[in-house]
Amino acid sequence: MSWAKRLGKSETLRGLLCWLGAQYIRLVALTGRWRVIDDGPARALWDQGQPFILAFWHGRILMMPRIWRRGTPIHMLISQHRDGQLIARTVSHFGIATVAGSTSRGGGAALRAMLKALKAGQCVGITPDGPRGPRMRATAGIVAVARLSGCPVLPATWSANRRRLLGSWDRFAVALPFARGELVWGEPIFVPADADAAGLEQARQRIEDSLNRLTREADARLGVDSPEPAAPEGEPS
Repeated sequence: MSWAKRLGKSETLRGLLCWLGAQYIRLVALTGRWRVIDDGPARALWDQGQPFILAFWHGRILMMPRIWRRGTPIHMLISQHRDGQLIARTVSHFGIATVAGSTSRGGGAALRAMLKALKAGQCVGITPDGPRGPRMRATAGIVAVARLSGCPVLPATWSANRRRLLGSWDRFAVALPFARGELVWGEPIFVPADADAAGLEQARQRIEDSLNRLTREADARLGVDSPEPAAPEGEPS
């Protein structure tokens, strides 16, 4: 039996892998020199107890637990796929709750769970290009959550001068120990409750553009290359 099949069948092995993943994130954070950039809007909302929607690309998941204020509740939207559940168990070691599903693929239950959490005053986190892409292209799901909840979207990303990009669809970024890195916030993006189709598309594009700009600029400051966004669905790559 291959290691992948053993992992899929063994609860113990999955638990161990997720624990090791969490320890690796802590190792990278402790051995590196990380600075937080432009977190004023996030701190203001945290201090006021106002919920918001954290948005980041799927390929930048690794260090997101370190950008979040410790002890502040957040519900991360994670796919029901096996890979998603491994991510969910890994981030749970940082006190991050998860909601299984997708806002873009028949995710009515996930959408309702996100709205319930926001209404209760808790933040939510969404990867707008997850769970399967296209890479670095925002889907409409995050805009729907923002419009229905009235909560702002805060884009965020990270970069490091020592990191590897995997060959996965999202070009998953793995920061290495002893790196110099940045945890970067963008400006809040609001979606009006009465936005029409054109307004919703404008908001979706603004979220996508903001995340890509933050990522490119952070990578440039750290002297590493940025992956290119995938072609939008329906367009040739």
